[in-house]
Amino acid sequence: MSVPKFDAVLDKIVQEIPQPEIISTQDVFHDLMSCVLEQQIHYRSTKKIFQKMLNTAGIERLSPSNFPILEEKALKADAKLSMGKYETLLSILDFWERHHMDWFAMHDNEVRNHLSQIKGIGKWTVDMILLYTLQRPDVFPYDDFHLKQIMTSLYGLDPKVKLKASMIKISEKWSNQKSLAVLYLLDWKKYQKLA
Repeated sequence: MSVPKFDAVLDKIVQEIPQPEIISTQDVFHDLMSCVLEQQIHYRSTKKIFQKMLNTAGIERLSPSNFPILEEKALKADAKLSMGKYETLLSILDFWERHHMDWFAMHDNEVRNHLSQIKGIGKWTVDMILLYTLQRPDVFPYDDFHLKQIMTSLYGLDPKVKLKASMIKISEKWSNQKSLAVLYLLDWKKYQKLA
């Protein structure tokens, strides 16, 4: 994968930091649960809420078969879990019990269509699964809070005036390598904190 050279801002970042590397779990169920409980995919999280829950339950990788253990040992102990989040977890579980999908064999739109059938799963969550878990090359999660902040800052965008449209226009320069460009931008923020 190589980043397109038509974006001076991105090109500068590519020269400044190492290429982002994501080691995927390749487990859509596990990562969906992580997205719901963390509000971001677990290996992107700084709070590590999901990992703490897994540790409490003595689980390494969450699956439909060991979900009751997480529910008993970690979820019931966490009084902060909203009813909406809990219902989404149950909707994911129900979907997995009724469907057996080969997520890796599907096109992006097929993945989007299937996952968006699950109550409580929105576009941002599906984008995170496509970007991080399935590692698809052409994902642009314009709803991501951190990506909005970064692009507003780096590209001088006005967050109050057609932000989504401006972000999408910039992303068009990245052709079908939007995922790598997004990962570079998100990593750039991390490197700024370290500097």
